[in-house]
Amino acid sequence: MIGLGTMGAGIAEVFARGGLPVTAVEADAGALARGMGIIDGSLNRAVSRGRMSEQDRAEVAGRITPAGSLADLSGADLVIEVVPEQMPIKREIVTGLDQVLRPDAIIATNTSSLSVTTIAAHSAHPDRVIGMHFFNPAPVMKLVEVVTTVLTAPSVGAAVTDLARALGKTPVQVTDRAGFVANALLLPYLNHAIRLLETGYASREDIDLAVTAGIGLPMGPLTLLDLIGLDTSLAVLEVLQHEFGGSRYTPAPLLRRLTDAGRVGRKSGAGFYDYRQADPGQGPGSGQASNQDQPAAPGSVTVLAEPAAARADELAGLIEQAGITVTRDPGQPSDLVIVAVGPDGGVTGPATAAGRPNDAVGLHLVTPELAEIVAGPRTSEQAVSAARALADRLGLRSVRSPDRPGLLVGALLYPHLRDAVAMVGDGYAAPADVDAAMTLGCGYPRGPMTLLAEAGPDRAVAVLAAMHAAYGDPAFAPHPLLADYVAAAVSPLEYPGR
Repeated sequence: MIGLGTMGAGIAEVFARGGLPVTAVEADAGALARGMGIIDGSLNRAVSRGRMSEQDRAEVAGRITPAGSLADLSGADLVIEVVPEQMPIKREIVTGLDQVLRPDAIIATNTSSLSVTTIAAHSAHPDRVIGMHFFNPAPVMKLVEVVTTVLTAPSVGAAVTDLARALGKTPVQVTDRAGFVANALLLPYLNHAIRLLETGYASREDIDLAVTAGIGLPMGPLTLLDLIGLDTSLAVLEVLQHEFGGSRYTPAPLLRRLTDAGRVGRKSGAGFYDYRQADPGQGPGSGQASNQDQPAAPGSVTVLAEPAAARADELAGLIEQAGITVTRDPGQPSDLVIVAVGPDGGVTGPATAAGRPNDAVGLHLVTPELAEIVAGPRTSEQAVSAARALADRLGLRSVRSPDRPGLLVGALLYPHLRDAVAMVGDGYAAPADVDAAMTLGCGYPRGPMTLLAEAGPDRAVAVLAAMHAAYGDPAFAPHPLLADYVAAAVSPLEYPGR
């Protein structure tokens, strides 16, 4: 193991727990001591939590030998480098390893963004170079992306894949392409969330809540960016942009500005959220204003039947159950007008036809717990506040969205699913591997191909087509494979698209 920072120490622990002897190399004695301390701390925590016996801890620790030179690796069958994501450093390591390793030894890189092919080209034995991308924390995360190049010998790919399984990991085999699977899907989605924030499409709290409560992911995109590090995310996006181009991969200006300012997330104390504040309301997930800040729920509500009559009936029933007077006649006076909308919005037309565009707010029930409050171009702030209070009275969390295709939840979700479909359609990864990468590597409860199957490819085509028509961005155009799913009435989980 070359490099014993947080990631390298975690990977060394994985191999030692798997029963393999590990030589851990750091040229700097202080860094080596800190890395060994990380391993000791992790093993001690496992013992204190009852996950490992003291005897097992001693045996695992005894398999890891600290070293300060590449020459100490001369007998290794496999070397993994976990040095900083800078090509000159990796090139120097690979060239140096050629001088000390046996010709049949395998060199693996844990790079998350750099070209494995370029790294391999600097070796005298490029057929023995492969990517073995672990996820942090390595002892816990099950995914390993096994990345082969056009030069990698098939036997090397098979050996590393088998080794990953023997270590208790789930390998996903991919060829060398920027971002592999997980980062190539995750970072464009995170980048899009930043664009929605910086353009005023939605607030940071509403963006994060739309994802956790509306899609079911464990963490909102802006909170996740703070955890990953904005500087790290920017570096990965720059690699993706260089390879793929297009708006999905072009770093949002706000991401670059925050990084330049040193506001790079949790590790610096502030990113999209400020983690130095004593007030917990300044942190991620603080959500909406407190009840003391919100107005009282409206006493009377007009529910319009168009454009979604069935949804209007459902909403009228919920509002009446909360003890609020409901009228269906727009000519009668009321405190608030609700336009029952679907995921495509459509507030402006009915509100204008009713003669109350200032008082009207769209309401879309995304889940039994979350509602999207949809503001048209003439909707007043008082009406939005009243709608927030109404949602609270109904026991719903709420996010605000402009009256645009997909609203907020769909605007975040469907382009992300399109990226996954494109990856399958390009023959880069199978649907099961895409889902495995995102569930095991990024903590998704369900992978994007499963999310697409649940939402329905026809719904994805409709939202993406509307977004493409509204914005003209090719990144939103439905992928041809999506049309295949719809035309053939097949599940995205069954049809590989190749």
